[in-house]
Amino acid sequence: MERKIGVGIIGFGGMGSFHARQLRALMPDDVIVVGVFDIKEERQEYARKNDWFSFASREDLLNAPEIDLVVVATPNDLHKEIVIDVLRHGKNVISEKPVTMTSADLEDMIAVAEETGKLFTVHQNRRWDPDYLTVKHIFDNNTLGRVFQIESRVHGSRGIPGDWRNRKAQGGGMLLDWGIHLLDQMLMLMEHNRLLTVYAQLTNVTNEECDDGFRVIVLFEGGYSFLVEVLTNNFIELPRWYVCGENGTAIVRDWNLDGEIVMVSDWENRDSVPIQAGVGITKTMAPRTDETIERFPLPDYDSDGTKNWIQYYHNIVAVLRGEEKQLITYNQQRRLIRLIEAIFESGETNRVVAFEDLI
Repeated sequence: MERKIGVGIIGFGGMGSFHARQLRALMPDDVIVVGVFDIKEERQEYARKNDWFSFASREDLLNAPEIDLVVVATPNDLHKEIVIDVLRHGKNVISEKPVTMTSADLEDMIAVAEETGKLFTVHQNRRWDPDYLTVKHIFDNNTLGRVFQIESRVHGSRGIPGDWRNRKAQGGGMLLDWGIHLLDQMLMLMEHNRLLTVYAQLTNVTNEECDDGFRVIVLFEGGYSFLVEVLTNNFIELPRWYVCGENGTAIVRDWNLDGEIVMVSDWENRDSVPIQAGVGITKTMAPRTDETIERFPLPDYDSDGTKNWIQYYHNIVAVLRGEEKQLITYNQQRRLIRLIEAIFESGETNRVVAFEDLI
């Protein structure tokens, strides 16, 4: 497939229009957005006003011979049915995240993709977030020595958005919205370590129908403890990432990569002067002196500029041309959706759930 790849988009809300804009701006030599379809007439009109062709129906879009690849950017509960329909029409397909809401549904989708021989993948776009890639660089390069605890969180203060995302039947809630990103990042960091147990708390501070936040502790083989947290009712910012290793600590405060690494420089110098701690004194919790630590800026994880989001679509194009394997695999998605199910089980039963991992 050396010609430009024709793309159709089903669901032209925020994410659907994001795909269209990015492809038009960043992939003009490889991809052309042929047209879009949305069940809402106002989104169809929006498309036309912004110079996108809008098909009269989903069937018309799927029957268009010039479309090779379809992006499904609808509410979560519709992904399975539409993805299978796309595959049955002989088109390749990208599903927005989460790919679907249950492992059983995912297996049905994979079965049809294998039967039709078409590409089926998921838009896990936050594998290219600079904050995540910075932490991955620190972890992969053993910068802190043996890492034993990682914290990853996203906090907001506006509750759940007032659209389908606050309706359980449509796959609403923060676990399936932001959780699917943070947990995917966690599993990619820990892709070679068996997941052992999950303990989760789901919150319903602003919404009774589905979770408006969660806190989950995941233990991995090798002594790794991972905290993932999403809140939508917090008014004081906490760090995006906090990584503890035996020789130092890294903090990434926000998406703008404000942060630092603090490393021990003299393990032998353990002496400390007691400090006042509340109504008592302590040597154990006294801060290290400046001569026993060093401070470093966060690493430049992407000095050659190759680890940006558009690499996702470069991979899709290369897969369709038979040049590469897809980056986001079936087994990665299997592991992720099974983890989501375990978190719901733990949150609903208030117990630790043992995880039978796939690796």
